[in-house]
Amino acid sequence: MSTTAPYTDDILAAEGLDRSRLPRHIAVIMDGNGRWAQQRGLPRVEGHRRGVKTVRWMVEECARLGLEQLTLYCFSHENWKRPQRELDFLMNLLEQFLVEERAEIMRQDIVFSMIGRRTGLSEGVLREVDKSTRCSSANTGMRLCLAINYGGRQELVDACQSIARQVARGELNPDQINEETVATHLYTADMPDPDLLIRTAGEMRISNYLLWQISYAELWVTQTFWPEFRKPDLLAALRDFASRDRRFGGLKG
Repeated sequence: MSTTAPYTDDILAAEGLDRSRLPRHIAVIMDGNGRWAQQRGLPRVEGHRRGVKTVRWMVEECARLGLEQLTLYCFSHENWKRPQRELDFLMNLLEQFLVEERAEIMRQDIVFSMIGRRTGLSEGVLREVDKSTRCSSANTGMRLCLAINYGGRQELVDACQSIARQVARGELNPDQINEETVATHLYTADMPDPDLLIRTAGEMRISNYLLWQISYAELWVTQTFWPEFRKPDLLAALRDFASRDRRFGGLKG
C-alpha cells in the first residue's frame, strides 16, 4: 500500500459515482488465485503471492473512497483441507503481510481487526494479528477486517453456544432472544453489515461467508480472477451497486 490522496467528489463524479450512493461496507470473496496460476503454468502458491498485491491495492482504493469497512475472506474454515505445503505457505504469507503492511495501516489511519476462530492458526499469525489490532485501535479511518479461519456456520454455532451459556447461568431468558441478541454474539458484533458482496472468479455461491450478515447485501460476481482484479472491476461493482433499488423487503415509496 502507498499513501494516495482521497477521492474528491469531483473525481468520483468523473468516474460516474456519487458519494451518497457508495456502500458503507464491502465484503470480498477473493477467489481464483490457484486457477490464475495454473492457467499460466505456475505453482498455485504463486497465485496467492500475486493475490496479496491485489489486497494491497484494494485496501488503498477503498480507503481513498472513504468506505467505512472492507472485509476480506482470506482463509476459510474449509481451507484446512488443502495440502499441508500450501497451508504452510499461506500462513507464512499472511504473517509476512501483517508485518510488512503495519506501517502503511498506521500511515493511512486504518483500523485493523480479524474475525474467525483462533484455534489452529500459527503462533506467528496470531502474534502479528494481535499486534496490528493493538497498534491500530486508536485509528479513526476505514476498518480493514480479515476473515481468517472463518466460517459462517461455525460463527453461528459459536454464537449459539455463547447465548446458551448465558441462559444456563440465568442471565438471559430464552423468550427474550431475538435477532439483536444473535447479532451481538457474532464475531462482527461491533461492525455494520456488508452492503455489497463482491466475488471474483465467477463462482455463483457464497461459500459459508458472513451468512447472517449478508442477508440484504447486494451481490456482484465477476469472471476476473482475484490476482487480476483492478480499478475497472471495482468501479463497475460500485456503479452497479449504485443503480440498484434497495428496498429491504419493502415497497418503493
